[in-house]
Amino acid sequence: MLFVIVVIGTVLLAGITLRKILLKGQWEFVVFFAALFFPFYITILSIVYTATKSSLLLTAFQTLKELVIALALLGFVVFQRNLSKYPFRLITLDWLFIGFYAFTLFFLVLPIGEAELINKVLYFKNIVLMGVFYFFGRNTRLGDGGLKQLFHVMLGIALLALGVNLVEFALDTHFQQFTGYALFNEQVNEIDPRGNYGLTWTFETQTMSKRFASFFADPLELAISSLMLFSIALIMYLTTPRERAYPYLFLVGVTLATLMFSSSRSSLAALLVLALYIAFVFKLYKVLVFTGLFVALFVLHFFFLASEDFQYFVIDTITFQNTSSVGHVLEWTAALESMIANPFGIGLATSGNVSAVDESLRVGGENQFLVFGVQLGWIGMVMYILILGISIAYAYRAFSELKNLYEARVAFVATSVKFAMIFPLFTSNAEKFFFVSLISWWMVGYTVNAIHRQRLNRTADE
Repeated sequence: MLFVIVVIGTVLLAGITLRKILLKGQWEFVVFFAALFFPFYITILSIVYTATKSSLLLTAFQTLKELVIALALLGFVVFQRNLSKYPFRLITLDWLFIGFYAFTLFFLVLPIGEAELINKVLYFKNIVLMGVFYFFGRNTRLGDGGLKQLFHVMLGIALLALGVNLVEFALDTHFQQFTGYALFNEQVNEIDPRGNYGLTWTFETQTMSKRFASFFADPLELAISSLMLFSIALIMYLTTPRERAYPYLFLVGVTLATLMFSSSRSSLAALLVLALYIAFVFKLYKVLVFTGLFVALFVLHFFFLASEDFQYFVIDTITFQNTSSVGHVLEWTAALESMIANPFGIGLATSGNVSAVDESLRVGGENQFLVFGVQLGWIGMVMYILILGISIAYAYRAFSELKNLYEARVAFVATSVKFAMIFPLFTSNAEKFFFVSLISWWMVGYTVNAIHRQRLNRTADE
């Protein structure tokens, strides 16, 4: 049954997307494809492989994303009016992206590092997607209706994710037990089943309680995605007339619930930091009150209602004494030692928790900054940090400058999500989570585009 639903849903989405791109020239629809496909990506692959054991069919579903993205790029070229007169108005952020990928390409074409060429190409392809979606955003104009539809699609994802979480909780069983997740990992990704539930250790806490992931790849991806969906729901609630805003308030609660089901410590910390950032930067003091209330309730629960196991878990986490925290420290130490010994990097596909990285060559991998640092050296890591920092600052300034409500909402989500992701970036290879990574980079690019258009229109009026 799940196989039939997956095949029908994926074929319909692919058909609609290709029709939009090839027949109507609406290459911008690629962002809708990303929003509807990437949250389910690993679940789709798991179900397809478990049901068919067909490597050919699995490859077809795996390469669908590359096909759609390539056709969207082709659509941009073919349907771009007056391509010869395309305006190259580049800002610092654009140059940083160009420099970062030129530098990365240098590591790809030269014989640097011990990884196989095919692994380097696959790794390069994955990190290039960040820049591709930033480029898509830089050249997209959806209009108010399109942006509203995109936000509603993503909030629909949040609602569906909570629905699956509730079923998981009611059955006390991970959804991945029904999708063939463990078999897919074992036979395709060569990752043996681990943990008390036959999945991986990330699906449980130190006290062996379950961490749920809904239909996402793992609980951490659900948690990081929930932060982005929380930002969308919050800004829709705050900028919608009060009589029509209450559904968005409900959706704020939905995103917080999915975050709780994921039991991600770094993302819960990121939520608090995000709430403070939103409250102080945008003068939304109601959010500050909400954050204070949340912290107070957590403290009361911790001291008076929580079990001893949970109390020890929190204390061990804060003091870096539990297994997971110690694991992070060991990974960071290994990465830093490599960067000190090899300040110019040891080559692509040698760090990070992605399939393109050979486990025998892997150094570190639980810190996105250090992942780039190990492979590209200090220069590559600093360039990535500058791209992230400037994106946050640019989108923040754009939020107050943009006159169009929906474009300002995009800027708000862009700066909020990129800021909130700093915490998870310290404890995971978070750019591998395509849903939140690529959509948020698209939003950064869209924000830059919106500001440029507004300034050009202002100049023309003057």
